[in-house]
Amino acid sequence: MKRGFYTIMAAQFFSSLADNALFVAAVELLHGAGAHEWQRAALVPIFALFYVVLAPWVGAFADSRPKGRVMFISNAIKLAGCLLMLFGGHPLLAYGIVGLGAAAYSPAKYGILTELLPPSQLVRANGWIEGLTIASIILGFLLGGVLLGPRLSGALLGIDVPGLERWVDTPAEAAIAAMMLIYAIAAAINLGIPRTGVRLRRLPANPLALLPDFWRCNARLWRDKLGQISLATTTLFWGVSANMRYIVLAWAAATLDYATRQATNLVAVVIIGTAAGAVLAAQMRLDRATAVMPLGALMGVVLAGMVLIHHLWVAIPFLVILGALGGFIVVPMNALLQHRGHNLMGAGRSIAVQNFNEQVCVLALGGLYVVTTGAGLSAYGAMTLFGGAVVVAMLAIQFWHRHNLRHHRAEVEHLLHIARSDHVPH
Repeated sequence: MKRGFYTIMAAQFFSSLADNALFVAAVELLHGAGAHEWQRAALVPIFALFYVVLAPWVGAFADSRPKGRVMFISNAIKLAGCLLMLFGGHPLLAYGIVGLGAAAYSPAKYGILTELLPPSQLVRANGWIEGLTIASIILGFLLGGVLLGPRLSGALLGIDVPGLERWVDTPAEAAIAAMMLIYAIAAAINLGIPRTGVRLRRLPANPLALLPDFWRCNARLWRDKLGQISLATTTLFWGVSANMRYIVLAWAAATLDYATRQATNLVAVVIIGTAAGAVLAAQMRLDRATAVMPLGALMGVVLAGMVLIHHLWVAIPFLVILGALGGFIVVPMNALLQHRGHNLMGAGRSIAVQNFNEQVCVLALGGLYVVTTGAGLSAYGAMTLFGGAVVVAMLAIQFWHRHNLRHHRAEVEHLLHIARSDHVPH
C-alpha cells in the first residue's frame, strides 16, 4: 500500500472514534434530560438525514477539491456540532450537524481509495479501512461508556477549562467536550493526506445543475448489472446495521436490565465480530464478491433468533456471529460497488450515490423503528422485524443476480473481467 493510505486510515480512525463515542454521549444526554425513548432512537435517522438531503452535492464537492482538504472541512463541521450540543443546542439538532460533516466526509474518504490504488488492491484496502473503522466503532462505544463511568467522568469534570466550566456539569457533557479534542486531532491528520494527481472536476456555477447529474449517476449505477447487485446489498446492510446499534442498546436494557454505559459493551461485541469478518474477506478477489450473498439470509436468521436469548453467555457468541457475517458480506460488495462506480462516473459521485441509497434505507428503517417504538413496539419485536426483512431482501437480491446471469451473461462476464484487471478504464 502507498504511504498516503496509512494517513487516510489514521484520519478515518479518529473521526469515526469520535462519531461513535459522541452517539453514546448523546443517548445518555437525552436520557438524563428525561427525553422519550423515540427521541433516543431518532439519533440514528437524524445522523443519516444530510446524507440523503445533500447527496447530489457532496460527491461533486469531493471531486472538486483535494480530498484531504474536503475531509478537513468535514471534521470542522463535526466539531461545530459538538460545540452546539455542549452549549445547549438540542442533541438531535446537534447530532444532525455532525451527520452533515459525516455526509461530506464519506465521498472523500472512500473516493480517494479508487484514486490512490489499482482495482487489485481495492478489496484489501476496503478490508483495512472497514476493519479500522470497525475497530474505531468498537473503541468509540467503549470509550463512550468509559467516559460516562464515575471514575473518568469525575476526573474530567474536575478539570477547569476557561470558557467551558458553566457548560460541563454532567458525565455526558464531559464526554462531549472530550470528543471535541478527538475531532481536532482527526482534522490535523487530514492536512497530511497527499494529493493523488487526479484531475479535479469544477463545480457548476448553478448548484441546481447538479441535481439531474446526480440522478443520472444514480440511474447509471442501478442499471449496471454488477453495480445494482452490490448497491442493493450494501444498502440493506448499512440500513440494518446502523439501526442495530441502538436496537442492541434497547435489547440489552430490556433483557439484561443494562444501563447505557453497560450496554455499549454488547454493541462492541457485534462490531468485534464484524471486524473479524472484514479481515477474513479482505483476501477475496474482486470478481468473486457476489459469492458472499447467500450469507446475507443467514445473517437475518441469526438476528431474528436473538429474541429467544435471555442470558449473556448465550448472547455473546450470537452477537459475534451476527457481526462476522455482516463484515464478511459488506467488504467485498463495497469494493465491487466502488470499482463499478469509479468506472461509471468518478469516485466522489459514485460514493455520494452509494451513501444516498444506504442512508435512505437507514432513514426508512430508523423512521419505522421510531414510529413503532412510539406505538409500543418492544426491542424483541424490532429484532424480529429487522431479521425477517434481511432474509426476504437478501433472497430477492440473489434471485435478481441469478436473473442477470441467465439473461445478461455476456455483459456480467465482461464486467467481471474488468474487475479482474489491474487497469481502471477512464
